[in-house]
Amino acid sequence: MVLNSVKKLLIGGVLSLAVVLPTMSHAQAATKIGFVNTERILRDSKFAVESQKKLERDFSKRQKELEDLATKVKAEATKLDKDAITLPEAEKVRRQRDLAEMDRDFQRKRREFEEDLAQRKNQVVGELVERANRVIRQIAEKENYDIIFQEAVYANKRIDITDQVLSSLDNAK
Repeated sequence: MVLNSVKKLLIGGVLSLAVVLPTMSHAQAATKIGFVNTERILRDSKFAVESQKKLERDFSKRQKELEDLATKVKAEATKLDKDAITLPEAEKVRRQRDLAEMDRDFQRKRREFEEDLAQRKNQVVGELVERANRVIRQIAEKENYDIIFQEAVYANKRIDITDQVLSSLDNAK
């Protein structure tokens, strides 16, 4: 009796699978999948390249000032080390204090520079990601994609639409 019930369950399960499997494979065959290499978008798009050049222009003056200040701090430290033996103690203490103040000023300016640069880079990346996602959605809707991935361990070139996204992104303004 228990064997009959198990048999009936197995037969029912097999019949259910026989009905469901052809439907599942048909649904899977109709699925349209795409892949976008985000790293390439962030590196190769015209917007990314132009933004990188603009950042370099905008921040080059401050970077040069920081490099000059670092050189000055290093020169003062070297000079103090060289002169320390012959300097009177009061002069030596004063120059050490001045050097420490100069170094603190340099560290503060460097930190502010790095924070400002990081903030601007994040802003640019955010704008680019927003634009790219808008273009990807447009392509997905126009070409009836079911899903488009932006992260994958592996993606076949057949489903890679990165070039299409780059082209649309570069042509959109």
